[in-house]
Amino acid sequence: MAQVRFEAVTKSFGEVKAVNELSMTVEDGEFLVLLGPSGCGKTTALRMIAGLEDVSEGSVFIGDDLVNDIPPKDRDIAMVFQSYALYPHLTVRKNIEFPLRQRGFDAPERARKVLEAAETLGLTDLLDRKPGQLSGGQRQRVALARAIVRQPRVYLMDEPLSNLDAMLRIQTRADIVATQRQLGTTVVFVTHDQVEAMTMGTRIAVLNFGRLQQIGPPVELYERPVNTFVASFLGNPGMSIATGEVKDGTASLCGTALREVKVPDGPVTVGVRPESLALASEGIPAIANFVEVLGADALILCTLATGEKFIVRQPFDTPRPAPDEAVKLRLVDDPRSLHLFDAVTGDRLDEGL
Repeated sequence: MAQVRFEAVTKSFGEVKAVNELSMTVEDGEFLVLLGPSGCGKTTALRMIAGLEDVSEGSVFIGDDLVNDIPPKDRDIAMVFQSYALYPHLTVRKNIEFPLRQRGFDAPERARKVLEAAETLGLTDLLDRKPGQLSGGQRQRVALARAIVRQPRVYLMDEPLSNLDAMLRIQTRADIVATQRQLGTTVVFVTHDQVEAMTMGTRIAVLNFGRLQQIGPPVELYERPVNTFVASFLGNPGMSIATGEVKDGTASLCGTALREVKVPDGPVTVGVRPESLALASEGIPAIANFVEVLGADALILCTLATGEKFIVRQPFDTPRPAPDEAVKLRLVDDPRSLHLFDAVTGDRLDEGL
C-alpha cells in the first residue's frame, strides 16, 4: 500500500483543461472518493494515476516514486472498470488468476491467492462458472477479486457500480468497503453518485470544471460546504439555494427574518438543506408545486416569491399540501440549518455560529 500525491497537476486536451492545478494527497490505507458531475475531471485524474493519461503539467507520486513517466504496467496499481472487463470465454477462476499468470506466479501460489480472494468476496461456489452465467453483482465481485489477487500498492475504481440495480449497488458497496477495511488498502474511487460518496469514502474530493472544490470527511462537506457548488451538489437532494440579504445583523429571505448572524450587511446567498425546513403557519411564503412521496418521507418542491426553488423533506405522517397551495416555510431550530454564501463568489461566509 502507498500514498498517492498530486502536485499542481494539469491535464490539457488542446485548449481544454480537464484537470486544472490539482494538488491533494490520498493517504496510505485511505478510501478516497473523487466526486463530481460528468466532465469535471475525476476520471481523468484517476487515469493519470494509472498512467492511462499523460500529465501535461505537475507531478503524480505513488509512495515516494514520481510516476509521470513510468509505464502503467510498472506502477503496481490495479484498476476496476465500470464495464467489468472480464474475459467471457474464461471461468471465474481463470479470470481471477489471469494477472497472476502474467506476473509469473506458479500454479500452487495462483491457486492459493485465487481461493483467498474468492473467499473474501463470496465467490467460492462460482469459480467454475463463466461470466455469462453470473449476475451483474457477481461479475463486479469477480472484477474486484481479480484486482485483489495482485495486492498492488493502490486500487483504482472508475464508477464500478453504475451498471448495477439499486439493491445490488447497496450490497456491492458494502462488499467493497468491507474488503478495503480488511485489507487496509489505498483506494481511489470515482463516482458521480453522492450516496456512494457519503457512505463509502473516508474522505471525499469534490471536483468541478477540473478544479478541486473541497476535500474532507463526508460529514464535514455536508455540514460545512465551502461554496454553493459543493452545497448544491452534495446531498440527495442537494442544498436549496436562494437570494437573500443581511440587514442589521439579521439574515432574511423574501422579506422574512431568519436568524441573527455575524456577517456584514448586504446581499447574500442563502442555503438550506431539505431536512432543515418545515411547513408552518408563519415563515417564508412559497407555493407548493409538487409532492414526491418516498415512503418514509416526502419531498415538497416549493417556489419562492423570487422564482427560486426550495425543497422541504417532510415526515411520512405529516399532512401534505395540495398542488399550487400557498404555504409558509420555517427553519428548524438548529444553528446548522442556515448556510450563508457570498452573493458574488459563492464562497461560504462565516456566520459565527
